[in-house]
Amino acid sequence: MTVAVYPGSFDPVHNGHLDIVTRAARVFDAVVVAIADNSEKEGLFSVSERLEMLRAATSHLRNVQVDAFTGLTVTFAQTKGAGVLVKGLRAVVDFEYELKQASMNQRLAPSLDTVFFMAARSHYFLSSTLIREVARLGGSVAGLVPQAVEERLRVKFRMR
Repeated sequence: MTVAVYPGSFDPVHNGHLDIVTRAARVFDAVVVAIADNSEKEGLFSVSERLEMLRAATSHLRNVQVDAFTGLTVTFAQTKGAGVLVKGLRAVVDFEYELKQASMNQRLAPSLDTVFFMAARSHYFLSSTLIREVARLGGSVAGLVPQAVEERLRVKFRMR
């Protein structure tokens, strides 16, 4: 059985993330969507809120579970019995960063491979940072995030 871990901050989860999760769930026996809990970085949503949103958004995928972790991604992946890390790529800038990350992860855990999924053209421009900024400034993020996430963003930024 091949277990894959898809790590990220998911603050908030958007449709690009969900596309990668869905595609990974078709390829691997089990996928763990892993929310990195970085105490040095203040998130818009708490880890527990992100867990709720991701669990709701992936509840229809039977071989997907959602968890949170602190520390090294490779250590978490090893505790889950994973053989693969899943990463999404949007642009050349993503590739350069993710290649460095994958190389370090390979050095730390030689038995752990990284598999890259190219972002779908319709999600190529999406990032959690951009979603937060648009929502904060009162713009619509409809169709870019699950409806429940859109509603939570409205509450966070007191949008109508």
